[in-house]
This record gives sequence, structure tokens and C-alpha cells, in this order.
Amino acid sequence: MWVNPDEVLLASALWITERANPYFILQKRKGHGDGGGGGGLLVGTLDVVLDSSARVAPYRILYQTPDSLVYWTIAHGSSRKEITEHWEWLEQNLLQTLSIFENENDITTFVRGKIQGIIAEYNKNHDIREDDDTDKFKEAISKFRKLFGMPEEEKLVNYYSCSYWKGKVPRQGWLYLSINHLCFYSYLLGKEAKLVIRWADITQLEKNATLLLPDMIKVSTRSNEHVFSVFLNINETFKLMEQLANIAMRQLLDNKGFEQDRSLPKLKKKSPKKVSALKRDLDARAKSERYRALFRLPKDEKLDGHTDCTLWTPFNKTHILGQMFVSTNYICFSSKEETLCSLIIPLREVTIVEKADSSNVLPSPLSISTKNRMTFLFANLKDRDFLVQRISDFLQQTTSKIYFEQEVTRSLNSLDDEVRSTGGVLEDPLYLLTQAKEFLKEQAWKNHFAEYGQGVCMYRTEKTKDLVLKGIPENMRGELWLLFSGAINEMATHPGYYEELVEKSRGKYNLATEEIERDLHRSLPEHPAFQNEMGISALRRVLTAYAFRNPHIGYCQAMNIVTSVLLLYANEEEAFWLLVALCERMLPDYYNTRVVGALVDQGVFEELARDHVPQLYDCMQDLGVISTISLSWFLTLFLSVMPFESAVVVVDCFFYEGIKVIFQLALSVLDANIEKLLNCKDDGEAMTVLGRYLDSVTNKDSTLPPIPHLHSLLTDDGEPHPEVDIFKLVHSSYEKFGTIRADVIEQMRFKQRLRVIQTIEDTTKRNVVRTIVTETAFSIDELEELFVLFKAEHLTSCYWGGTSNPTDRHDPSLPYLEQYRIDLEQFKGLFGLLFPWASGAHSDTLALRFFRLLDHNGDGLINFREFVTGLSVLCHSDLTEKLKLLYKMHVLPGESTEEPDSAFEATQYFFEDITPETSHVKKMHTPDYRAYLRLWNQETRSKLENIKELPKLNQGQFIELCKTLYNMFSEDPMEQDLYHATATVTSLLLEMGEVGKLFISPSSKEEEEDEDEEESGSPTARVQGDGFFQGLDAGEGLVEIRQAKSRDVGAGREPASSPPMEDVKLEDSSPKEAGLSSAMLISDDETKDDTSMSSYSVLSAGSHELEEKLQCEDIADDTVLVRSGTGGSGTDSSGSRGNGLSRSASLDKDWAITFEQFLASVLTEHALVHYFEKPVDVVGRITNAKNVRKVGRPLTSSSDYEISLSG
Repeated sequence: MWVNPDEVLLASALWITERANPYFILQKRKGHGDGGGGGGLLVGTLDVVLDSSARVAPYRILYQTPDSLVYWTIAHGSSRKEITEHWEWLEQNLLQTLSIFENENDITTFVRGKIQGIIAEYNKNHDIREDDDTDKFKEAISKFRKLFGMPEEEKLVNYYSCSYWKGKVPRQGWLYLSINHLCFYSYLLGKEAKLVIRWADITQLEKNATLLLPDMIKVSTRSNEHVFSVFLNINETFKLMEQLANIAMRQLLDNKGFEQDRSLPKLKKKSPKKVSALKRDLDARAKSERYRALFRLPKDEKLDGHTDCTLWTPFNKTHILGQMFVSTNYICFSSKEETLCSLIIPLREVTIVEKADSSNVLPSPLSISTKNRMTFLFANLKDRDFLVQRISDFLQQTTSKIYFEQEVTRSLNSLDDEVRSTGGVLEDPLYLLTQAKEFLKEQAWKNHFAEYGQGVCMYRTEKTKDLVLKGIPENMRGELWLLFSGAINEMATHPGYYEELVEKSRGKYNLATEEIERDLHRSLPEHPAFQNEMGISALRRVLTAYAFRNPHIGYCQAMNIVTSVLLLYANEEEAFWLLVALCERMLPDYYNTRVVGALVDQGVFEELARDHVPQLYDCMQDLGVISTISLSWFLTLFLSVMPFESAVVVVDCFFYEGIKVIFQLALSVLDANIEKLLNCKDDGEAMTVLGRYLDSVTNKDSTLPPIPHLHSLLTDDGEPHPEVDIFKLVHSSYEKFGTIRADVIEQMRFKQRLRVIQTIEDTTKRNVVRTIVTETAFSIDELEELFVLFKAEHLTSCYWGGTSNPTDRHDPSLPYLEQYRIDLEQFKGLFGLLFPWASGAHSDTLALRFFRLLDHNGDGLINFREFVTGLSVLCHSDLTEKLKLLYKMHVLPGESTEEPDSAFEATQYFFEDITPETSHVKKMHTPDYRAYLRLWNQETRSKLENIKELPKLNQGQFIELCKTLYNMFSEDPMEQDLYHATATVTSLLLEMGEVGKLFISPSSKEEEEDEDEEESGSPTARVQGDGFFQGLDAGEGLVEIRQAKSRDVGAGREPASSPPMEDVKLEDSSPKEAGLSSAMLISDDETKDDTSMSSYSVLSAGSHELEEKLQCEDIADDTVLVRSGTGGSGTDSSGSRGNGLSRSASLDKDWAITFEQFLASVLTEHALVHYFEKPVDVVGRITNAKNVRKVGRPLTSSSDYEISLSG
């Protein structure tokens, strides 16, 4: 390829000159192609270690003027052919032109301009858009694809120099990180090492330090551990690896593939040269995620940039140092000193942005005013003009999105009264003291609002946190929950959204709504608000609306308890948006079908318990208590295990501080009960201790009347636990465990997420195998390997595209056997690798027939059970079952040309008799888990179907069956014997079909003949009803076997060209001459002109006219009939049909054979019996399938490729 001219000082260093002229030199890299001895090995090693482009392009062309010592690289080539084409073009088009110039500077300018023009023209003609990837990175992409056989769809993110430890020997090379794979390549003195690991197979990713290896990354899969060290920037590498592994886990969870963000700003010239556009995209995503988590912003908010600055804080009259963050819809500030001050300014609230006058005290100030008459003064902005321009651009976009939020919100306040009306029930004159405390709290908050501002733009300081920890007043709770959770922003930008969802879901029923109805009356049943239909209806609407907003989650137990509490302090729309914030941002993946998020945090809690209460950790692990308590505590935010008036204080803190509060409180509960827990003998006793403690947590400041707490764990009649004040418990948790940081929790979550998701995947595999192990002859190990291959095929299509939607093929909510499904294109890949009948160019056609047979419900997808059932028949069943399967593949209703009644019978047979357990599945619009369980738990097979119930094979189907048989044998060692045997069986079955016609009613045959004559108008334009082919008696039928290809291959010659297979035009003959013999010629329009396979024809010499058109040739021991070139109905030179009938016109409606006849005929031929009964090496096929690399994409194994060493 032509490259932009680049200066070279030493032209001969490590290069060999092969051609030269006065202006250009063609060179080859030392050691390329011929080994090059020790020097070549050394050069190859240097190329790998130093990341030289010569590894990919070992040829180059240099330009040099005669009087200069400076050379310019103008072309690279990966092959001699490519570089020679460039060389010849230069000689033909440039050499003579250059001799005209007198000044060498003019020559250099001309050559460089010409090469750059060629490159620009090439990019224009091939629609190559300019991107941000540098030439160096494009070379790396080329190396990556060449070394590991990756397709263009596999995007390289970045690559790093490092050492890979194979045993005790380090191998210096390059680590390539792509979207779906981790790859390593090393070449040292002739020894090559390659490693490919799929991110989805990684179970652990750790950054460690040892005495020998101060910086080390350990990558663990299910079967191996891989250690990498000697990184130039280990932190950057590890963060990127974490991010890519997270993307893979997300794909396993919800099937969302990676889509690159094309809206990033252009790369600045000063940016690092090796950073790819994809790496920048991932870096931007990581920063945006941290930004959204820090300020509780909507999940689609993208950070545009951040800069250091100071913020004037009027409450203490100081300038606080921190960072300003600007995104599409928000301006945020966070102080350098954590918790000192933070600020969120939605652009929808901004009225004025102006630059104030600079001074020594206040350099580069920026003033921002909001609708509620608050003004924020920022200073020390490095690039104030640019920042103001960005904010102005975003403001212009925001003004077009501003809605009348206040009017919409007010219109919904009527819903507020439904639940809030219970407040009258909650007020009681006996609580005058607590009412006074409540009044003091309200005053404290009002004073805080007056000093720090109110609403979304308020200054959030350490004082705000202190007020939250002391408890939020009852009548302010809903407002402040919305504010601190960030739900207020989503509600303000989506007016009317909740009402639309309520209307959309009205009257709709599915699995989620059924579960919601079941749990409605279990949601705080002790609370007066949910003892009447008004409160229940509000709860139903909120839960159903969310189920329709997020079908992936739908509804999960525990959501009802949390939502009922939200409704006590917020109206329906507010409660809905609080639930959105909980499920989608603050407790990610908690409420999906497998509660992955809760399991992840359970693992995090175990780690924290080990670090902070080590004396209790071993005891709790032995009792198995941590895993039990954490799910119920975390899923309901302690609402289900604590008295209500105390648990809402926990919710207050959670909305302000996030998940760290829940961890702190859980650790504090364990710490308070250490002595009792250490003396527990079993998990039941430990649960009772904790249950009694949590039941004793009280809130003496609560204005609520006592609500009975129905805690199920209290089963003994022992002495009640002394009361524990909730505020003291929260204060204690901050004192003892307040050092837990949110970023540390996220690190722990990543580690646990890998473990949890891979454990779920392993559990899925085991459950699938356990379900079907009794239905097949495969061993458990074989089934596990097959499941891994089946799932890998699904994942590979998710990576690099497929013909069907990945979401349709993977639904984690379905039963295990239905979770992964593959379509036809994926099945073809596995068919060619695993199925013993796959051979030759016609493997895809056979795969299509097989797929249609396995696809019982006709949705274009097959699950693992269907896949294994089909493979099991071919690998382990007896001859009869294999032939029955082959027979069924050709009587499918879609392929049949029978009368409608016969096709209907076949349909009934396939969808009722063969697979009764799936006959109802296709009728269900929504997944019914109970129905699935009933179906899958039925007995494996009630009985084998009666052979006599199989439909008959008509003439067209028989032709297709014959073609399938011949194509199956094209690569078999016994190919010749199998062809002879198949010809004999074919001839015999044809005669059987003719005999069968004699038992058909003559009157019906005559009527059909009359109708045919009326339609055609000529006796010669149809086939006589007495036979498919007319002609000789049984002894005179001749079979033509074209075996020239086989003999030529055996003799080491190229296969001879054979004429294509065509239908025979049948001449009319008298009934007297019609005998019982028949023969046929197979037609395959798809394989015309395909001379790479042995074809066959069965011909008839039905009349004297036909005999004259045939001549015999003896070739070896085979008698071959060939059509003469004169006249007749043969094919012309182009392979088209002459005057012959179309196949549809030549089919005989009365001709048919049964499965018994097919089976009996095959049993007469020993070669066919041996072929169908020979054992299949299942383990060998599975091993081959794991290691093979298809063209354009590798099919990775369950964990990773073995290290391949050569040299």
C-alpha cells in the first residue's frame, strides 16, 4: 500500500536491497521468507519487541535523489506481488518524468505530492472516511487481524508491551485488547507464542504485587491462570481490562452488545499518538459513569469535560477549590476535599451565564444565575472563553427541550392525596412530645434552606449530611428523597411519561402483572394505607407502569415493599421516578430475574466483613449466615427486617449516601452482636439473634403510631432484646465503618460481578446437562462441552453479527434449556464441525433440512435440547433410527408436493407425534414458567413412533433424498462402493414405486389422465400414468454411474468435466411396451456445472427412438450410458434444458414409497449398512470443533486457546 512519505536515515539497516534505479529502491526485511539464519531470527525478535511495522509489511520502496543521503519510505507491502505492482507503476509512470527536473528539491516535492495524491484518490474512490486512528495504530490493527485471524468486526481498543509468564519463563511481546478478546503474541529467536482469551470466559482479574514481580496482572479462566508483567503503565492497562471484562459480563446478563460512540470530539494534535478512537470512547464512558454516580444524574447523561476552578460559597464566605464538570444538561461542582461542598445546576434552571471582570483576587470569574434567584460565582477558570461557548451551545439545545414542568406536576398532585390522606390516621394527640421534636427538625431544615438554598441547586455540604443522619421530617421526606436520589431531574425532563405508561398498561396482562397482583396484599399489610383499595390501586399502577417501562426487569419480589414505602411519602409519579432511580442507578441489577446485583453486593459484604470484623467472619462463614441475611437486608433496604419507623431513617441515609450506608449498617449490626453470634451453634440460632436485635431498633422521634412489625424470624419466647436507638446505630456505623469509600466498593463489585455471573453461567450449564443427560447417550462431560460450543456460537454471532436478533436468541428469564438458541446460519457452522453427515459442498443444504426438522415450533431458532437430540441420533442411534431421521428430513410439509390432506397429515405427525412436549409452547405469547416446568418435566418419550405412521415419500421428495445420499458420500474412503450401492437401492425403490401404483383405483387414474390431457393438449407433453418412465421390463433397466471424478482423483489427475445433471424428456410409448422397470435422472439446479462431485443418473431405454439416442461406452468395469449429441431432449452446450419438461410437469402423482421399503432396500447393500452403522468419534469431533478456526473468525473454546509454540 502507498504510505505518506516518511524520512529514513539508514536505508540498509536490517534491510536487503532487491531492486534499484536512480530514484527508487525496493527492499526486503532481513530474515523474511528464507529463515535468514541467526541474524534473521534476531531481526524478527527485534521487530516484535520494538513493535516494528516490518512484521506486517516485510517489503518497502524507498525514494532517494542521486545526490542525497536522505531516503523516504513511499510504499509498504505484505507480499512480493503487492510491492512489485507498486514498483512497476513507478517505473512506467514516474521515472521518465523525474528525469526532466533539474533541482532535486523539486523532484522530492513532486514525488511526495504525487504519492499523497494517489492516497487521497484511493480513499475517495473506496469511500474511506478520515478517522482519528494514527498510522501506527492502523499497523497494529493489521498485525492483530493477521496474527489472530480476527475479522474486521473485531475492534482493537489498544495494545501494550508486556511479558507473559509461561511456567517460569517470561516471554516479551505485545498484549492486544479488543472488544471481545484478550490476545498476546510473542516471537523470540524463532519461538512463537500466541494466546487468545474471550472476555466472557474470564472468572477473575487481579492486579497484584510480589517481591519478584512488583506489577503483575493475573487473568483467570475456568481452566487456566495467566500472568502478565513488566507493563509501562499497569494502571491504565488494568483499568481498560476491567472495563472490557465488564462489557462482556453485561453482554452475558442482558445481551446488549457494544456500540461505538461516534459523537466524540476530534482528537487534538497534542493527544497521545497510540490512543485509538475506540480507546477514547471507552475512556469517555468510564468518566461519564463516575460523573453520573457522583452527582446521581440520569443514565444517558454524557460528560463533555471538566476543569479546575474555585467556587464562592456565601454561607462561609470563602473560595473552595474543586472541579467544574460540564455535560449536555448539567453544570456540577465537587470540592477537592470530599464532602466539603458539591453543587448541581441543571441547565433548564439557568437564566444567565456571564463573564465577570477579572481581578487579582478573582481571576477569570464566571457568574451563573438560576430561576430561583441564586447566583453562583466560579473563578480561576483556565479556558473561560471556551467553557462559556460550550455552556452556551448546550443552553441553546436545552431551551428547545424545556417543558412546562410546574403545570404538569400540579396536574398530578391529585394522585398525591390517595396515599397521603392516610396522614390523618397517623396523627395522634398522644405524640405531642414527638411532634415537638418533629417541629424542631422542620425548623432546622428551613434554616438550612435559607442559608444553603433550596431545591436541586442547593449547596450540599457536611451540614446537609448531618441533618440527614438526624432524620428527615415526615412532610419533607418525599421532596428530599427526590432531590438526593436525582429522581427529580428525570421527572422534570419527562413530563407526562408516567401517565402515558399507566394508560398503556391499563387492561394488559402478562407474567409481571400476575406476580404483582399476587404480592399487592403482602406489601406492608400492617400499615393503614394499604388496608384499603385506594392504596392498593396506587401501588398496582406504579409497579405495573415500571414493568412496562423496563420489561427486562418487569417485576421482582421486594419491589412491592420498597414501592409501598415510597408511596407513603410521595405521589404516584414521584414514587415511580424514585423506583426508577433505585432499580436502574442506585441498586443496579438488584431486581432482575436472577438478582445479580444483590448477589454481587453479598460478595462485597463478605469481603468487608472479613476486613472489618475478622474475628466473626470465619464463624459466620461456617454457619452460612452472611449469604442468608444479606439478600433480605439489601433487597428491601432493611424495610422487611426492621420496624417501619426505624427503617425509613435507613432509607433517608441511603438516598443521600448510596449503598455504602447499607454496608456500614450491616457491619454495625454484626459488630454489636459479636459475642452472641460466636456462641451460636447453627444458622437458625444466629438468625434468631440478629432478628431479635433488628426488631428492637426503635425511632423515638417518630410521629407515627406504633405499627406492629411481623418479623418472621422471631420464633422463640425469650426475653425481648433491649431497645436500640436507630440514630445511635447509624451514628455508630459512621464512627466505626465510615472509612468505606464508594470507589473501593465499585472495585469490589467488579471482582464479585465476574464471579457471580460466571457462577450463574456454570449453574445454567449444569442444569441444562442434568435435564437432558437421561434423554441422550452422551456423557455428562460431552454434553458440557457441547453446551459450551453451542453457547460460544451464539456469543460469536453477537460479537460479529448474525442473521437474527441476539435478543431473540438469548432470554435469561426463560428456563435454562431455552435461554440460548441459535439460528440457521449458526447451526450450519456447528453442523459442519460436529455432525458426521456433513461433507462436501452440499453440507449447507443438508444442514438446512436438518434444521427444519429440529425446529419444532417453526420460529427459526433451535434450543440446546433440540440440537443435542438431532446430534445424538447421528452419533449413537442404530441404523433404523438414522435412516428414519434421514427419511423425515425429506417429508417435511414445507418440502412436500403431496395433496393438501397428505401434507396436513405430515404436519400433524411432526408437530404432535414426534414432539408432544413443545406443541403448546409456540401458542404462548408470554413465557409461562409453570407451563415450561410441566413440559420439561414430562417423561422423556412416551413411546417410539410407529414406523407405519410415517408419511409416504412422493416422487419429488424421493429425488431430493437420492441427491442427499449421493452428496453425503463425496469425501468418504468407500466412496465408489457407496455410489454403486446407492444406485442399486435407487433402482430398486423406483421399481417398488411403480409396483405400488398398480394398487391405485383405475377409475381415479383415468380421470387424472383425462384432466392432464385436457390441460396439456398433447400426449407428448405429459408423463403416462402407468409409469414414471416407460420402457423396458425389469431386467433391462440400466443405471449410469458417472465415476470419472473418482478415478481421476485416484490417479492424481484433475477431475474430468462432466455434463450437468438434467431431467429426461420422456417420449410417449404404447401401453404394450410399458413394463415394470423404471429409472430416473436426478436434477439439481443448485449444482449445475458443479464438476467437483460424483454425479449419477438412472436412465431408461423406454422406446426404440430413445435407444437410438443412446450409445454405450465401456470404461474399465463400469457401463456408462451417455446421450448422443444429435437431436432429442438432452442439454445444449450451455447446460440449459433443451425441449425437456420441467421437473414439476414430469412428476407422477401416484408414485410413492414407504419407509419400510426404503429401510429394506438399504439393508440389502452392505456398504450402506456399514456407513450408517460405523461408530462416531464424538470426543474427537468435539476436540476438533474447539480448536478449529473458521475462515474469518475463530471459534474459541470454553476458556482459551492453548499456547501454540513453534520453532
